[in-house]
Amino acid sequence: MNEEFDRARHTLTLENRETLEMSGIKDVDAFNEDEITAKSSMGDIIIKGSALHVDELNLETGRLKVSGKIGAFVYNDKPTAKGFWGKVFS
Repeated sequence: MNEEFDRARHTLTLENRETLEMSGIKDVDAFNEDEITAKSSMGDIIIKGSALHVDELNLETGRLKVSGKIGAFVYNDKPTAKGFWGKVFS
């Protein structure tokens, strides 16, 4: 497998609702203790929970690892608002 294919391939592994590992991540738009918004090769993903922490983010390989109490993750086909003004006018 080549590196470009690995970055485009999207996988998601959730362990005990405490550790979430993902591949195919292109960017992380926003994050705080309650929500993480990321762009993947399969669309935008919103991860919700509490005490969320980004343990690893490597955009070269497309890997994201999140820990905390993970309550939900949702794929969103609509582009996410970026920055302060994007959130104000969304």
